[in-house]
Amino acid sequence: MQVILLERVAKLGQMGDVVDVKSGFARNFLLPQGKALSASQANIDNFEAQKAQLEARNLETKKEAEALAAKLDGQQFVVIRSASDAGALYGSVTPRDAADVTTEAGFTVDKKQVALKAPIKDLGLHSVHVVLHPEVEVEIELNVARSIEEAELQASGKSIQELAAEAEAEAEFEIGELFDDIGAAASEDDDLAEAVEEEAAPAEAEKED
Repeated sequence: MQVILLERVAKLGQMGDVVDVKSGFARNFLLPQGKALSASQANIDNFEAQKAQLEARNLETKKEAEALAAKLDGQQFVVIRSASDAGALYGSVTPRDAADVTTEAGFTVDKKQVALKAPIKDLGLHSVHVVLHPEVEVEIELNVARSIEEAELQASGKSIQELAAEAEAEAEFEIGELFDDIGAAASEDDDLAEAVEEEAAPAEAEKED
């Protein structure tokens, strides 16, 4: 199927290009989202008549996207989720979640602009692409953690595996300290018992005399 592009579409072409695409791709994506029109002679003529206006509008939206990109690119956003000790999420982080946290932080991002190849299903730091305009794309980072404290540790460069290892080591240390305390207390009890026996021994000897 031939369509005329109303904006730049990655791997297809620039605004005004007439390209061949699969019918399903055109009907399910390009046409409904206003990215293209079927390449009938009437639509081509209509595009040519409005080309200057469309290019001006595209330039304006591109400038707005570039201004937002300058602030958004490289930003990190925290997403709090429940997860197992191994770091597997109970659920997943979707484009809607990414759009929600960026919007809550004061950036206008729609879920359709978030380019996730697959939902995020693990704790940690995840790079995510956001397409603000057909010609403007930025990369943000989602810090997926079980708590704000864990997110801060991950942001400092520690992985969930390192955090788990540290927690395990701390628990083992506390258990070791507990057994040392118990052992010390038992030793003190033994010393006290020996002292009592030693004090009692002379008294018993006098009674026998």
